Amino acid sequence: MAHTIKCDIVSASEAIYTGTVSMLIAHGVQGDLGILPGHAPLLTQLTPGPVRIVKEGGEEEVYYVSGGMLEVQPYHVTVLADTALRAHDVDEAAAEQARQAALASLQNQKSEMDTSAALAALAEAAAQLRTLQQMKNRAGRG
Repeated sequence: MAHTIKCDIVSASEAIYTGTVSMLIAHGVQGDLGILPGHAPLLTQLTPGPVRIVKEGGEEEVYYVSGGMLEVQPYHVTVLADTALRAHDVDEAAAEQARQAALASLQNQKSEMDTSAALAALAEAAAQLRTLQQMKNRAGRG
């Protein structure tokens, strides 16, 4: 069995990562998924949050995706997302500000539509902050 699998992480505007990985960890709608070479074919929806890749030499990188799809084929794994960023490109201050604004919107809700939009914004901001925290935790191990 091969020790790596080809991986692409793609946003609506650009390819963020193309290369080989020994493992990919993402958050699907039913929980975390660990993809290793030889994984069974799979197509699943991703929730906003971190996607972590482990390269062949053990180096880890963390990416943020706004949700999307994960497709696993015998020799290729693809992450398709509306938004995908390298974790270090996520603006922590902006994410925290968005989280605070969403919380304020929830407290001042005027309609069901306002509540839905505020909850979506809150989930997105929380996912960005969780991605940054995961990146910081990984960096602390090094």
